[in-house]
Amino acid sequence: MDIIDEKIECYATGFASPQPAILQQIEAETFATHANPHMLSGHVQGLFLSMISHMVKPMYVLEIGTFTGFSAICLAAGLQKGGQLHTIELRENDARISEANFKKAGLDQQIQLHRGNALDIISLLQENRQWDLVFIDADKVGYIEYYELTLPKLKKGGFILADNVLFHGQVINEPLTGKNAIAIHAFNRHVANDDRVEQVIVTLRDGFMLIRKL
Repeated sequence: MDIIDEKIECYATGFASPQPAILQQIEAETFATHANPHMLSGHVQGLFLSMISHMVKPMYVLEIGTFTGFSAICLAAGLQKGGQLHTIELRENDARISEANFKKAGLDQQIQLHRGNALDIISLLQENRQWDLVFIDADKVGYIEYYELTLPKLKKGGFILADNVLFHGQVINEPLTGKNAIAIHAFNRHVANDDRVEQVIVTLRDGFMLIRKL
């Protein structure tokens, strides 16, 4: 199920600001060479991430799920001077591609790439810092764990962003089937019932949740 009509998406893209050349290059290379190019955030969502970063002006950003580095570069756009973005990738091939892309973008000092299991790495990263902005875009069955692990270390007024929260429209199916759709629906319900935050789902691409810590 397509959440957004293709013609509407093309229209929206046509009125969006142009992408920087490095993002155009990453998008083109990902679609030309990667087995799962649909996982890339894309032009409109990339600009959305960049604008949120500019609004928040974060010192510390955490991204869970790097893929080929497109979204990390977008999220780094609003970093304060001396700020850092920490991004975690499990798959070595994607980590290697991302690392090269960060260097091409001139952001290899601001973006720190961590390879391995996100739950283990997050615990280590949070020992001496709090997050201003967190982006969850990894394995769907892990969303609640990632949320619960990072929320206590999110600054008051900080944001957690979660991608794919409509999961191809499958979350409205009755009966609900498939482990990812079930996990995403459980995550959406979990956040909605959490009085520590306020949240909204934006019907952008595959669904995007903005969560603000109260």
